[in-house]
Amino acid sequence: MQGPVLGMGNALVDLIFQLPSDEVLDRWQLPKGSMTLIDQRQAGIILNYFGQTQPVLATGGSASNTITAIAALGGRCGFIGQIGKNDIYGNFYIEHLTKHGIRPYFRRIDTPTGTAITLMSPDTERTFATYLGAASTMTAENLSREIFSGYGYLHIEGYMVQNYELLEKSLQLANECDMVVSLDLASYNIVKEHESFLRKILPSVDVVFANEEEASAFTGKDSLEALNVLATEVPVAVVKLGSRGSIVMHRGKLYHITADKVVKTDSNGAGDSYAAGFLYGMCRGLGVQECGEIASTVATQVVQVTGPKLNARQWEELLPRIREIEQRNTRWPE
Repeated sequence: MQGPVLGMGNALVDLIFQLPSDEVLDRWQLPKGSMTLIDQRQAGIILNYFGQTQPVLATGGSASNTITAIAALGGRCGFIGQIGKNDIYGNFYIEHLTKHGIRPYFRRIDTPTGTAITLMSPDTERTFATYLGAASTMTAENLSREIFSGYGYLHIEGYMVQNYELLEKSLQLANECDMVVSLDLASYNIVKEHESFLRKILPSVDVVFANEEEASAFTGKDSLEALNVLATEVPVAVVKLGSRGSIVMHRGKLYHITADKVVKTDSNGAGDSYAAGFLYGMCRGLGVQECGEIASTVATQVVQVTGPKLNARQWEELLPRIREIEQRNTRWPE
């Protein structure tokens, strides 16, 4: 169970804006709560709307957020991605990973580093308008056995499922290296569009993370029923229920994970942080309940801040709570 975690995903810089209302989402044909791919022209239209308003910048991409949080918890990590050659956002990304002790496996190309315009609704729901940029041309050639060897886990974001060849190659290498594979379904509209491919690759996946909308999009059922369906596909299935906590199923056993009652500021990154806490617990060999509690604890802290990540001071305050859960001395069931 133990071992460093290798993440693979779209290396994007988040440009975070607060919306006065959801009216413009309809105007831009962006389904609320979804991730929609856009081109540079569409990105320009959205950015022009905000005029001189400066966005909050953060390194983004679902898997990258997860890997950063695992590193902050104390795990060892690497990340596979692709960024622009000597552009500002690409340099910003490399500096972030290096600062957090994450080993980057990046190709740098002439296409600009991708950006995710992150639109925060008044009710804290986030909608992504994503220009993939350099990330859009990642290929199976980015991957090698040498990168994967030495890692115990591979974590993939669902936003990568459009790239079938890349995912199939990553799963092949993970299997050859005897790695635990986790997949975050990432967005309900992506799940709907690529359902058949997801069904094809799930036999090669060990852990699936989904929120209620994503689980429903994949199974056609709600929460607990959806969890049961997912649990027939993978050894560990997780359905996140927002403020109601989460439910986990492992080998037919159901676990209910509660969530702290907090005032939510921004849902951006909550699911990524949940996955980080859960995988970190698995790396430590903790029990399923403890993995879920660490996941929930981290996620409920992230929703109280703007952006997908906690800062150093916030981690310093949070880590003693995580260490208390670790000290229960439980073990992952055989």
